Amino acid sequence: MRILPRGLIAFGVLALAAAACTRRAATVTPGVTPWPAGDAVRFLVHGGLNRSYAVHVPAPLDRRQPAALVFVFHGGTGNAESAIRMSAFSDVADREGFVVVYPNGTGRLSDEKLLTWNGGACCGYAQEKNIDDVGFVRAMVADLQTILSVDPRRIYATGMSNGGILSHRLGCEAADLFAAIAPVAGTLNFSPCEPSRPVSVIEFHGTDDPHILYDGGYGPASLVKVDFTSVQYSVDFWSTFDRCNFPSQTEAETGFRHSRWTGCAESSAVELYTVVGGGHEWPGGPGNPGSALSATELIWAFFDSHPKPEEG
Repeated sequence: MRILPRGLIAFGVLALAAAACTRRAATVTPGVTPWPAGDAVRFLVHGGLNRSYAVHVPAPLDRRQPAALVFVFHGGTGNAESAIRMSAFSDVADREGFVVVYPNGTGRLSDEKLLTWNGGACCGYAQEKNIDDVGFVRAMVADLQTILSVDPRRIYATGMSNGGILSHRLGCEAADLFAAIAPVAGTLNFSPCEPSRPVSVIEFHGTDDPHILYDGGYGPASLVKVDFTSVQYSVDFWSTFDRCNFPSQTEAETGFRHSRWTGCAESSAVELYTVVGGGHEWPGGPGNPGSALSATELIWAFFDSHPKPEEG
């Protein structure tokens, strides 16, 4: 059975109440033509390349309020469809009322297979060709703002493996855009990482991941020859940059450890779920139904509780 850590339910109720008050005060973007509920694929040209992304707009979306936006990035050699299946984020969006975007990376083939992201030191075609994926993400947000009223304080990024690595890079280079990131099985492999503001981070990683080792280095099952940074390096960077209190508060549960850094700047937060014995997988996803955790549920609860602070 998938579980949430102790205290999250009570904390979530308070956070959701506060967020609801904030959203009631918001206003929709004038002049935006309502986009119908359901699933669609949109196309745009960026950096001289034809790019695409899938977007899921839930039927219960409150059109009177600007919508939260969650980007879910597929793993290396995956695509938008695999991200949809892997995370099941659309199901949570239907229940909670936010918009989900599943972008496609780039690859040598023309049939949207074997796609990768340029996370800096990794991976594959996108890294080799220095594809401007950060610029592509900004272009998607701009495109979405022509069809939806998007809340600029509630734009978030998550991803698996290579997609998790990209979400770290977005925290580094697009902190003006993203309130929080949630890398899954992907560490911080972009340098120099110089965010423009504190970014909330929730990270998931298995201790037995053979692709991106928990303690860093060359994974024996990795498809790329990259000396990945460790999980500890990643959370140390973000908790230091966000000026959090040290040491972290860690609770051990059956099958995982949950570490939290509190007191961070601008109401940000850093959390780490270490899956004991976990491999290279999305906890609680369709390919890992026996996990004690549901990464998707925990990620959304974290995102919803950590919008960007109001300016001024």
